[in-house]
Amino acid sequence: MTDTIPEDEGRPYWLPDWLYQILKWVGLAFLPLLGAFVHSVGPVWGLPHTDAIVTTIYALGVLIAGCIAGSQAKALLSK
Repeated sequence: MTDTIPEDEGRPYWLPDWLYQILKWVGLAFLPLLGAFVHSVGPVWGLPHTDAIVTTIYALGVLIAGCIAGSQAKALLSK
């Protein structure tokens, strides 16, 4: 008997693991940092529509977090 679970017998997430890892990093680390950076540096450099850009970056991060949470909820309900 092996200690590993075959890929098709695990929890039925609707996001593949590689995509989950990428989205987790982008949504929970990169986008918030990018938003803070643009918010801080944008006005100094005269970037037009800084508030709209920052709001869009943060909204994209929330969307990605929602996809991750939806995948987790589906897996937990399928137990």
